[in-house]
Amino acid sequence: MRVEERLKELGIELPPVVKPLAAYVPAVKAGQWVYISGQVPMRQGKLSVTGKVGSDVTLETAYEEAKQCAINCIAALKSVVGDLDDVAQIVKVTGFVASAPGFTDQPKVVNGASELLGKVFGEQGAHARAAVGVAELPMNACVEVELVALLK
Repeated sequence: MRVEERLKELGIELPPVVKPLAAYVPAVKAGQWVYISGQVPMRQGKLSVTGKVGSDVTLETAYEEAKQCAINCIAALKSVVGDLDDVAQIVKVTGFVASAPGFTDQPKVVNGASELLGKVFGEQGAHARAAVGVAELPMNACVEVELVALLK
């Protein structure tokens, strides 16, 4: 099944690429590699959830926000690739979780992004990963996700 068909089947409509918040571009294609800049869970140009996971934001909510980050990553990927079926592999995902003191379930939050990528890309969505707790993220976002993809 084509990636675009899977997106429709999952009820996912790719949003416009999130405009950069500073001096960078959303995605860079370098040969067969595509590097996606960190994506926060913007929806229609704004964050609906802000704060630290473990105090202001629940694990379950942060998991859903990580899914939105992955959707924004896919939109940025499509903007430079054109056809998502040209993706051979999602190689690496890094998730940053704005964490309250003592919160240690960053991997469970970033599973939101990882599991979505698996559903969308199938075996090509299996990836290496890091899930990192941080003190602050841009605009007080609770999660940010970046990824690296290999093209066919």
